[in-house]
Amino acid sequence: MFGFRSDGKKVKNASLLFRIMPHIMKTREDSQVYFSQDVPIKYMDAYIDKKAEEGIKLSYMHIIYAAIVRTIAERPWLNRFVMDGRTYNRNSIFISLTIKKTLEDGAPETVIKLEFTGKENIFEIKEKLEQSIIKNKDIKMKNSMDKLVIALEKTPNFILKLVVGFFKILDKYGILPKKIIELSPFHTSAFLTNVGSLGIDAIYHHLYNFGTTSLFFAMGKKKKDFIHEDEEIVEEKCISIAFVGDERICDGYYYANSFKLFNRYIKKPELLEKSVEEEEKTCQTV
Repeated sequence: MFGFRSDGKKVKNASLLFRIMPHIMKTREDSQVYFSQDVPIKYMDAYIDKKAEEGIKLSYMHIIYAAIVRTIAERPWLNRFVMDGRTYNRNSIFISLTIKKTLEDGAPETVIKLEFTGKENIFEIKEKLEQSIIKNKDIKMKNSMDKLVIALEKTPNFILKLVVGFFKILDKYGILPKKIIELSPFHTSAFLTNVGSLGIDAIYHHLYNFGTTSLFFAMGKKKKDFIHEDEEIVEEKCISIAFVGDERICDGYYYANSFKLFNRYIKKPELLEKSVEEEEKTCQTV
């Protein structure tokens, strides 16, 4: 309460503009900004092939997921959230991912939320992500979030409405129990969805007003498209990435430089093999 939360620390000395914005745009749906780009996959393909020769199996998902984690680590304002007119720095990096247990109509979905320090390399992130996906794709497996959903499914609608409203009030004043925040996939740095696996192009997914998610990424299917690269318009195989963000956490300049960094990792995935400390040491010796 009064700016104290278990999942973040209040931003101090924020500019007047960023102090006012949360009171003008009170919800995330008020403050959503949209961005999309077609990412050429030739760089990722070359890297994936190279690693395959070394006996390491990687996918676009691994590279993009790792690039998001590393970008948030190096651009910490991306890891902010707004609650009750106040802006907070999140205590850790969390990425939520929706998983369809089987590709069938009516098949159950679940959501996993993984925690990172931002210092992990791509192989550590891949291992952690794969273990969680394999475990949670098991139809019989029920994670903590699934168990909570099952319990709430049996709750009458009017009680469910009261419970969710009560949770929102507790969250607003920073007194939502830490255990619920840990279980909630909506209290996360970013959401990532791979709709390309469903055979469709990237979508703009809204931000949730419940929880603290400030960033949402969606990966689309592979396609051919014309993109602007090296001052030329060329046709490339690519995937589209659609992004929705909360403009109250940082300005357009910060977002733009963050996307440039993200693109750098997509074009040079080998940079993700180094930990943050190793990369910093390399830069210092150059």
